[in-house]
Amino acid sequence: MDTRSKSSHKIGIITAVLILALCSVIMMGQYGSMASYLNTEEAEATWNTDALWGMGYDLNEGNYILYNEYAKETDPSEVLEEYGQRRFDLTKKYLDYGVFNSEGESVLDDTSNTVSDRLQAEDTEDYAFRVTYWFSQSGELSGIQVDGTEMSPQEAYNLEVQYLNEFANSQEDYGIASIATISDVSIVYGMTEDNLISYCSAFSSDDIGVYDLAYSPAFADTLKVLCLIIVVAALLLPCVKRLDISEMKMFQVPFEIPVIVLLCLFATEVIIIPAEMAYMTINGTFLQSSGYILETGITLINFAVWFIFFGILFWAVTSMRVMVRMKGAYWKERTLTVRMIRRIRNRGDEDDVKMKERAGGIIRKIRDFFARQYDALQHLDFQDKTNRTILKVVVINFIILFIVCLFWWYGTFALIIYSVLLFFFLRKYMTDIQEKYKLLLKSTNQLAEGHLDVPIDGDIGLFNPIQDELKKIQKGFKKAVEEEVKNERMKTELVTNVSHDLRTPLTAIITYTDLLKNEKDEEKRKEYIQVLERKSLRLKVLIEDLFEISKAASKSVVMHFMKVDIIDLLKQVELENDSKIKEMNLEFKWRLPEHKLVMYLDSQKTYRIFENLIVNITKYALPHTRVYIEVTEKESSVHISMKNVSATELDFNTDEITDRFVRGDSSRNTEGSGLGLAIAKSFVELQHGTLKISTEADLFKADIMLPKLEIPAGGGESGTEILS
Repeated sequence: MDTRSKSSHKIGIITAVLILALCSVIMMGQYGSMASYLNTEEAEATWNTDALWGMGYDLNEGNYILYNEYAKETDPSEVLEEYGQRRFDLTKKYLDYGVFNSEGESVLDDTSNTVSDRLQAEDTEDYAFRVTYWFSQSGELSGIQVDGTEMSPQEAYNLEVQYLNEFANSQEDYGIASIATISDVSIVYGMTEDNLISYCSAFSSDDIGVYDLAYSPAFADTLKVLCLIIVVAALLLPCVKRLDISEMKMFQVPFEIPVIVLLCLFATEVIIIPAEMAYMTINGTFLQSSGYILETGITLINFAVWFIFFGILFWAVTSMRVMVRMKGAYWKERTLTVRMIRRIRNRGDEDDVKMKERAGGIIRKIRDFFARQYDALQHLDFQDKTNRTILKVVVINFIILFIVCLFWWYGTFALIIYSVLLFFFLRKYMTDIQEKYKLLLKSTNQLAEGHLDVPIDGDIGLFNPIQDELKKIQKGFKKAVEEEVKNERMKTELVTNVSHDLRTPLTAIITYTDLLKNEKDEEKRKEYIQVLERKSLRLKVLIEDLFEISKAASKSVVMHFMKVDIIDLLKQVELENDSKIKEMNLEFKWRLPEHKLVMYLDSQKTYRIFENLIVNITKYALPHTRVYIEVTEKESSVHISMKNVSATELDFNTDEITDRFVRGDSSRNTEGSGLGLAIAKSFVELQHGTLKISTEADLFKADIMLPKLEIPAGGGESGTEILS
């Protein structure tokens, strides 16, 4: 662009700015006329009937609050805590009020005799507005009367009907009606002329004044004239070559954009913004102005708002004015609609290709944005808070409906289009949900058919959390199956081990019985009898252990709880097995509390636990080593630890060593049922404790944790608990 063109643009810009500034100053110059108009309107209307119509809700609240002050059915502090501050508390500042019984006597302490007489007077010369509620003995509202010096018969009748309807509705809508049941009284409210004017003035909201101002001649007519001046300037300035700025890039926008801007600019919701600013400036409430500096700032803000308002109008008209010069080419080059149609039909030149790329980039961004939002809806996690997603949907819907509402009755067509698009969106959304639901059903069916190794994969959107739970169920089922397989294996081993362990002493008994029959040597007969006795006892132990573990597994063991000193019990077990300990040359190292440790346990079962563990130590511990037994008292439990060095390599599974018929020596060289640790673990668990076996190199460790059960009030010397 040459220097001359730049210079012409500068002159045109300056001219446009001066016109916009002049229009802004003229609009602000009308603030005085607007103030006069508002003052005139307020002087003509000393009270507002609408205020009295809205007062009915406040008086309905007052009926219950005032009667409760007399009847005291509900404590006032409870009313305040439950229902908070009521609107009646503000309204009653403008009222005289009283509650009167059937004999006409005032029952409220804060109603003076003078006020009582005025409220019940036959004439209404003291009150511009008065309303009386009559309640029967059954608690029903028997009548309402409205009168007053400022009330015409028609206005009074209309208010009576309004208040009667509002009272009927209040029985369902007002929770405060529950604080008292009004009966056999009349409640009267009166408002003097001065209070009526003050109340109606306070009732009138800024919004009413703003709308009055927006449709007033001082505001609306001035705005129309100035907007017409702006439109004319935007149309005529390009006629002067030196003032033509329509070729600037900021005015080279598609036709649809300025049209939408103009529709939005003159929508009621937008016009009311500068009108409210003008109203608040006139009333001195804009930014709570005080002081010269702040007043100057408010003036500048007003000027800026009007300058921007008129500037947007000037920009929109100037952007559309170029159609006069471009004629038919304008609709081809400056309209998005035609470009999109041409793009669909694959027509256009190089400029169209560039525009396609630009529009395509914008469309892709918009499409990607909505795709992300759609994907977010598809992957809602109902376990988390969804307020943010719901708020996002509501805000988007609000923006769409807000834009639709700006088109007045044209909004009906926009709503139809929006509804159609919403229908297709919801149909697609529900179709996707159904597809993902089918995938979820497929996974559940596979799981139900026992296909535990089939992977449960795939993105199923909303149902992803359920899919995760199905994976957990699948893992749980697999674990249960593995556990069942393990139990079946152990049952097989149980049968094998029981057969072996029972057959060995039984075979010996049969063999020595046959030998005993034919043996004549008395010494050998004694030897055979000793063997028979030993094998019989061995068989007895096996059978007893088998019964014990069977009862423990079926949880049909009868527990006899009593007070037991476990320190003394441990020492007793040591003494009983002293010969075995000395035989293995084991040195027991005790770390015990110095005091007695009395707990509520089954003495016999606890003794068996300690005995089995110590006997296990004497069988498998390395001779000439130390055994450490430690008892530690905690706040809610007692920890008993037994550690010894094993004579053989510890290559067994510590998780299975406490199972039935599992021995640490797989070669089965030692005598035993293989049930010792299993019985000990069962008895510990029957007393709500835990037994854990662990190994480290050749160190064997048994940890018992017994909870401190509460001893019954009777002392707990004896007791019975049956587990079934």
